[in-house]
Amino acid sequence: MTSLNLGTPFHSSAGRRLRRLPEKPASRLAISCSSSLLSNKFKRAYTSVMIVPTGVGAAIGGYAGDALPVARTLASVVDCLISHPNVLNAAMLYWPMPNVLYVEGYALDRFAEGLWHYNQFHQNKVGLVLDAGIEEELRIRHLQVVDATRASLGLPIVEYTVTDAALQVEKWIDPKSGQSTGRIQRPDSLLRAVETLVERSGVNAIAVVARFPDDDTDDDVENYQQGKGVDLWQIGYTFLPCVLAGLSTAPQYLVQNFNSLGKDCMLASDVDSVILPIDACGGDGALAFASRKTNRPLLIAVEENETVLNDTPEKLGIPAVCSKRPDYLLFLSLCEGIKLLGRLSELLQLIRQE
Repeated sequence: MTSLNLGTPFHSSAGRRLRRLPEKPASRLAISCSSSLLSNKFKRAYTSVMIVPTGVGAAIGGYAGDALPVARTLASVVDCLISHPNVLNAAMLYWPMPNVLYVEGYALDRFAEGLWHYNQFHQNKVGLVLDAGIEEELRIRHLQVVDATRASLGLPIVEYTVTDAALQVEKWIDPKSGQSTGRIQRPDSLLRAVETLVERSGVNAIAVVARFPDDDTDDDVENYQQGKGVDLWQIGYTFLPCVLAGLSTAPQYLVQNFNSLGKDCMLASDVDSVILPIDACGGDGALAFASRKTNRPLLIAVEENETVLNDTPEKLGIPAVCSKRPDYLLFLSLCEGIKLLGRLSELLQLIRQE
């Protein structure tokens, strides 16, 4: 296994060294609902979760970057939006949204189940793992991406390492559900690489670039270009720029010591609404939110956002509001209405106390 400390920047393709920007202390971002009628102690952030599962051929979110405009719209009307890479990644494009939490999908499921909590607005030290199966030319391209993001965005990417064995990615279409899925044959090699980064550089967020097999047929590519089928895994040379940008400010996961939670800690009970495709409500996260006994969030299932799945709220017997409008204006109206009702309730409490 080889590794390189990035305290000294990589060589750029232009033949000169990029000087690393001096690190600045992370600024604390305060997100709160605004109301001139209430004192600060009665304000609570309105929080939404947007879920579009990976590899299900979603009409919105099934292609590179096409869910990002929806996420931006939602982020403009809620105080905090929680979403995952399949929604927020846009290949080589990046759009900063300070009130959006970039969360890995598995961690989002555990959060919904109440097993993990989020520590918000943390400035991370990011490490990078490259699959030993990646060709030298492609590896150089990814290192140039790291150079560019450090120089232009000032991202704190401190070290990269190459796995000691090829990860051997496999992917296929599930014959029952039609969903794209996969696995790696050498998770042990990946874990050793991660341990190396953590022990040597103290990183607390890690991006992984793995070599996928070249088994997409001409029909697969044509279907994707025509808006058919499920996801292709690579558009452009790399998805790394948006991944590094997201990880640099992603929340940390708290999986123990729940008795000592800080004020910046977010719980599943803080979520007010969950937006997801109409037929993709059977995931662990969606079911966990829907089954909450207290503080159950409003589930909004978007009918126009169809997938290859068939897990509708009606089929699963879970309560949900079904939206027929792909532009999410119904959700925005509901959100504003709920926030207004919340303000009135808080105002009544304030009047009663006085």
